[in-house]
Amino acid sequence: MPILELDAEALYADLAQHITTALGHTEQLALVGIYSGGAWLAERLAKAMQLEDRLGFIDVSFYRDDYAEKGLHAEVKPTRLPFDVEGATILLVDDVLYTGRTTRAAINELFDYGRPARIMLAALVDRGGRELPVAPDFVAATIAVDPARSLTLEQAADGRLSFTVTHA
Repeated sequence: MPILELDAEALYADLAQHITTALGHTEQLALVGIYSGGAWLAERLAKAMQLEDRLGFIDVSFYRDDYAEKGLHAEVKPTRLPFDVEGATILLVDDVLYTGRTTRAAINELFDYGRPARIMLAALVDRGGRELPVAPDFVAATIAVDPARSLTLEQAADGRLSFTVTHA
């Protein structure tokens, strides 16, 4: 699928349908969105699944293995997990899956809060280029993106999602 044809809203609808069908009645399910795009997606999923009380957000800035190289992101947000991580089934939500390093950092951070029974991963887009053995349990689209480009999910003031492609 060419990048210019990526419809983030349609991809979200497909992903949400697949997740709610597969996980609609999973006990102890909690959603954790990775800031920022994954947080936007997790908020929408939580509302659709009526799980607003089991919605959390995670910022992996301090857990990244390239923290010393890249430094601190300008918009660090606090991790907020208002439920017991211990024994929970967690659906970790991210917007774009690339190398797997963000996912690894998020899992490391989750374990600082407790030991989940299970962690699953949902991503709106898998762009390939994995450096770690990470695979999504749920994904709306798999596309090839040139490594010199960055695929970014953006949210408009009205909440609509779209993708932009820039040089990395």
